[in-house]
Amino acid sequence: MRIGLVVNPVAGLGGRVGLKGSDGADVQEKARALGATPHASERAVLALAELRSRLGGPFAVPTAGGPMGEHAVLGAGLIPDVRYQPGEPTTAADTVRAATALAPQVDLLLFAGGDGTARNVLDAVGSSVPVLGVPTGVKMHSAVFGATPRAAGEAAALMAAGGVRIRDAEVMDLDEDAVRDGRVSARLYGHVRVPDVPVRVQQRKVGGTVADPSSVAGIAAGLAERTRPSDLLVLGPGTTMRAVAAALGAHVPLMGVNVVAAGGAVVAADVAAAELEALVDTAPAWIAVTPIGGQGFLFGRGNQQISPAVLRAAGRDRLAVVATEAKLASLGGRPLLVDTGDEDLDAGLRGHLPVLTGHGRFAMYPVR
Repeated sequence: MRIGLVVNPVAGLGGRVGLKGSDGADVQEKARALGATPHASERAVLALAELRSRLGGPFAVPTAGGPMGEHAVLGAGLIPDVRYQPGEPTTAADTVRAATALAPQVDLLLFAGGDGTARNVLDAVGSSVPVLGVPTGVKMHSAVFGATPRAAGEAAALMAAGGVRIRDAEVMDLDEDAVRDGRVSARLYGHVRVPDVPVRVQQRKVGGTVADPSSVAGIAAGLAERTRPSDLLVLGPGTTMRAVAAALGAHVPLMGVNVVAAGGAVVAADVAAAELEALVDTAPAWIAVTPIGGQGFLFGRGNQQISPAVLRAAGRDRLAVVATEAKLASLGGRPLLVDTGDEDLDAGLRGHLPVLTGHGRFAMYPVR
């Protein structure tokens, strides 16, 4: 079985600096000016290293030249078989051309990127060959990504071993109209074929809905009871968290990570990771997040501003996971997921965490 790789080297560039995405040369330039650094290739290396550990090796990997795959293949100790040379700087058109060149040569095409890259791959290969995303983007609403880079490598290895069913999976991207209406939702752009490996391959995001006001008020009251007057409360993005913020008396942006003080005063809105890391050094902080609807991700999807440094400064005991009971039910018993970009931190967050579902109401839920 031949497994190919194409990497979008600038995928995820905007995450830590709070730009909500990385599509477009102007956004990428702004991200670099704010101090962002690329990390797509190193996450592709993790996926390939997991693949090699399970299949043995080294073996050849059809790929694109330089940062679009060759560097990651070499980084994993494998042999690059370069079938496409990109321009400099690379563009979305290079992703389409590389995927088009690789598809006839492979039985599975791995791609490292986010939802924009998934749309490029869809345009290039359609349903002609199974694909699987190594998650390196910002939001990743599509159902085509491994839960983590190593999970993508594990799913690819299971497919190579045989017996894995192939299913159709949705390629989604942010619905700008929904954002203007005050909701975080995604739009369907088409379907690709992916290995069907539950938990290791993520589900699609389910659109945000108006949370039950009594549940939101109860969650807000529960958070208020936990925090002391000197504490900071870091609130993740999304419809549920904005409703909780409003119940606390704070009016914050829908898509950003925000910081409020006891009493609801907004300390900082739509912060980047560097600003957040500086703030949590000034006072004890709670981190309050809600799982992404339908997917269950707590970290690593749309909230990369809450960096490993921020999480370590707050500590696991000051992590407040909140969700309405309806949102938990929508997960269908699947675990909550973490993909912070720090494997040691992810390991420390796994196990079981209490989820605040209302005033005085908790549910113990597994985290993987």
